[in-house]
Amino acid sequence: MYKFRTMRTNAEAELEKYLKQNEIDGAMFKMKKDPRVTKIGRFLRKMSLDELPQIWNVLKGDMSLIGPRPPLPREVAVYSSYDKQRLLVTPGCTGLWQVSGRNALSFEEMVELDLHYIRHLSFKLDFKILCKTFIVLLFPKGAY
Repeated sequence: MYKFRTMRTNAEAELEKYLKQNEIDGAMFKMKKDPRVTKIGRFLRKMSLDELPQIWNVLKGDMSLIGPRPPLPREVAVYSSYDKQRLLVTPGCTGLWQVSGRNALSFEEMVELDLHYIRHLSFKLDFKILCKTFIVLLFPKGAY
């Protein structure tokens, strides 16, 4: 998966230091003022520009435009069997939880929204998510 680098090069090695400061329960790690993120990276993330190179993944067929976000291997390693249902469809650049609260949601809420998307796959739902994505990009709230 292609993305712009938004963190220092040793960020993954530093993760252990910050795990106790995780602001979200579940498999995902989120921290509003993550010190591993560079100044430029913070701007790219807030504006969702770090995701722009993923369009190449969509064109190659590795990702879909809409679908659950692709998880990191360390996240999948601690998924419950219920959480693993998110992996049943091709991952996407944007999805239902990204347009329904972004990082303000709990991991459980993200999973529920992803599973709702999977259970109700339709062109109409994809179109609704795509329209909401443009609104979220214009008014970035809850991004970090």
